[in-house]
Amino acid sequence: MNNNSQAIHLKKEILIRLVKAFFSENFPQNARLIPYDMRPKGSEVPYRCCIYKERAILKDRCIAGLGFAIEEDDETRLLSDYAQKALEREIPQNDPLTVLDAACKGCVPSRVYVTNLCQGCVARPCQSTCKFGAISIVDGKSVIDGTKCKNCKMCISACPYNAIVKLVVPCEDACPVGAIAKDENGHAKIDFDICINCGKCIDACPFAAVHEKSQIIDILRRIKEGKKVIAMIAPSIVGQFPGSIYQLKSAIKKAGFYDVYEVAQGADITSLNEAKEFAERMERGEKFMTTSCCAGYNQLIKKHMPEIKPYVSTTKTPLFYTAELVKNKVPDSITVFVSPCVAKRTEGMENPNIDFVMNYEELGALFVGRKIEILSCEEEKFDKESSKQGRNFGVTGGVAKAVQDASDKQDSIKPCIISGLNKDSIKQLKKMAKDGCNSDGCNLVEVMCCEGGCVRGNATINNSRSAYKVLNEFVENSPEIKEPKK
Repeated sequence: MNNNSQAIHLKKEILIRLVKAFFSENFPQNARLIPYDMRPKGSEVPYRCCIYKERAILKDRCIAGLGFAIEEDDETRLLSDYAQKALEREIPQNDPLTVLDAACKGCVPSRVYVTNLCQGCVARPCQSTCKFGAISIVDGKSVIDGTKCKNCKMCISACPYNAIVKLVVPCEDACPVGAIAKDENGHAKIDFDICINCGKCIDACPFAAVHEKSQIIDILRRIKEGKKVIAMIAPSIVGQFPGSIYQLKSAIKKAGFYDVYEVAQGADITSLNEAKEFAERMERGEKFMTTSCCAGYNQLIKKHMPEIKPYVSTTKTPLFYTAELVKNKVPDSITVFVSPCVAKRTEGMENPNIDFVMNYEELGALFVGRKIEILSCEEEKFDKESSKQGRNFGVTGGVAKAVQDASDKQDSIKPCIISGLNKDSIKQLKKMAKDGCNSDGCNLVEVMCCEGGCVRGNATINNSRSAYKVLNEFVENSPEIKEPKK
């Protein structure tokens, strides 16, 4: 994701202000004042037509930060009412995304378009290339009939002047399953019946009109009530914040959490179980098996690709095993998964052992709001060190490598990596379901929703190259995976 964009800074500032407001003497009132504090009377208006439009959009961002859908806002309700309602809420709302209608630009429809660079050349290569009769010549220039155009883009390739372009709506173009489109008013709307919560629309929208509905107030409320709130941190968190993971553990506890667990522990269990399951499937003569740890991929299978479900590992995710471990050890705990992506919010809603999900952006905002410096914290080791294989789950190829290393027949595993879900990779998976995995005899397919793995999730906060370098060094200094003692 573009971690340096102004949109990201705006979201982060909203979260920080919400955290500060929560720990103030009057949370509802101070939450209500956030848009006015950010855009006081007479201040510069950097993005919109007027200060009132800016405040209205900032209010919407606060509503999403408080965990509510903008689609349900009637515009008359005060932010203080939302803040109070967030304090009283027991269960987060379903559907983790919301679209800020006021922030949505209402982009022009996606289409192939002839620009004024058209030279009206005699050869008419665009017209002769089009198989659908969609291009005609008007006043010596090419014109495309949108009712006939099939968006094949052959005319774009044919034009010698690069005068024909494909106009895209960023959020629609990024969605691999067509879950986001314009409503009757021309603004983006998500169809949650088919949405896989991959978060690609969040990254794609340059106006930050697509938001996660935060659960940070739900989490802070439990901490303030003295509950045993336990953070379960994803493997990809290494390299996202300054300092070591052991300093990060201390910082999280300083923020009020009762304890911190590595989800890499659960990844070790997933690796060992998937290695056994893979061996059993191959003995039965099955063509291949795909991994099952990515929440976005699991939603894709559930909603769009039942034909590949028989090939998906039935082994549970690292988060599933970690949450189970925590609940068994501390039955009265409140579990919070600290996540790099929005898709895991869906997994959290479907698993009673996972109470809440907080992303890296929200954790960073909590540190800033509470004035916690990670580098000034002492290192605190984990009760159990996870393996290098489990800690590498957040990188493309890491899951397949972990399963292979956990197997007693490593040479029998031929991995195939699908890095990033998009229209092309979905076609690839559909072909595999029909014809088998024919890529150099591969039989273990690792699927990651985010290109590059979880280190490039939509809620990561550090440059992926920099984060990977830190993570790789940490992984190399971790122990090898091994079977637990009987």
